[in-house]
Amino acid sequence: MATGSVEDAEDRSRSRSVAFRFVLLFGAVSFFADFAYEGARSIVGPYLAVLGASATAVGMVAGFGELIGYALRLLSGRISDRTRRFWLLTLFGYGISMAAVPLLALASNWPFAAGLLLLERLGKAIRNPPRDVLLSHAAKEIGYGWGFGLHQALDQCGALIGPLLVAGVLAVQKEYPPAFALLLLPALMTLGLLLVARLLYPQPEAAKVTLLDLKAKELPGVFWIYLVAAALVAAGFADFALMSYHFVKAKTVPAPWVPLVYAAAMGVSGAASLVFGWLFDRVGLVLLIPLTVVSSLFAPLVFLGAFPAAIVGSVLWGIGMGTHESIMRAAVAQMAPLQRRGSAYGLFTAGYGISWFLGSAGMGFLYDTSLPALVVFSMVVEWAALPLLFIVTKRLRSWS
Repeated sequence: MATGSVEDAEDRSRSRSVAFRFVLLFGAVSFFADFAYEGARSIVGPYLAVLGASATAVGMVAGFGELIGYALRLLSGRISDRTRRFWLLTLFGYGISMAAVPLLALASNWPFAAGLLLLERLGKAIRNPPRDVLLSHAAKEIGYGWGFGLHQALDQCGALIGPLLVAGVLAVQKEYPPAFALLLLPALMTLGLLLVARLLYPQPEAAKVTLLDLKAKELPGVFWIYLVAAALVAAGFADFALMSYHFVKAKTVPAPWVPLVYAAAMGVSGAASLVFGWLFDRVGLVLLIPLTVVSSLFAPLVFLGAFPAAIVGSVLWGIGMGTHESIMRAAVAQMAPLQRRGSAYGLFTAGYGISWFLGSAGMGFLYDTSLPALVVFSMVVEWAALPLLFIVTKRLRSWS
């Protein structure tokens, strides 16, 4: 009996070790992917203008790209569940995205560049739901919160370093194509590491399925309540583009400092993903309730305050971003049965993204009307999610 217990403990230790390495590898994949994409995103607006695009065209390309990137996840999630080809869809999606980014260096007109940007968003829509399913299997071995938090922290590091390096290349070369061409390197690293991860952990979906999973045909009611709560939180969470617009217009943050404020917020987001992901595994989803209240305070600080308040507000915004990308994603894995997890992630990320898009558009309108009204809208909508989160937390506790 003692020998069996020792062997079981060794098996669990090996399983956790393999899972941890898998999460680290996928985190490295996301690091280089965001290095490439966020590096391109940081200069794509002025690049489109140089190629002859109007401000209206730039806005439409950016908005439509985000809409594609989120809405099509509904389809990707369902396809991944029906085909069970999680790796194939993940590889295909990353391949499309990582091909599109460096090809921007060859764009000779803005419609061609816009098409590549939309193609990158399409790739992200294809890959994200099946990727999150793969991550959820590995994260189960080390803790959902810690697994998704670690992945998001590495992702945010790429989002921080990529734009800084691109800015340096642009400062030296004075032209956009060399900066985009440089992004071929992180794009190739992304695909190479993804193949290594595929070899290391070829069938995470082959994990043991419980009797409850076998009987489950639909997503549970608690998932839909959680989806509505997450959509409300997203709708009240302003995009940094609107915040940076306000910083410059209101002169609360000097224009040259705005990228540094964004970089700092990304750093805070990565750290928050690690810390709160770790805490999530110990206290559960109830952690999301106080974090939602705290992060919602970014709105009055950013839009009504002077420089010190704007900085504190940006830090709280970064905490919110880290919370959304770690805890919120981790909780989905606890609610969705294995055979519906791809659909669950597709629904969740699509609902979250579309709500954020609509909420940001509404706050953009309110910005031109009344800053206090914008702040009230942001906080009230986020706080409306709190009773729903309380219900979800109570139901999840009854399951355990």
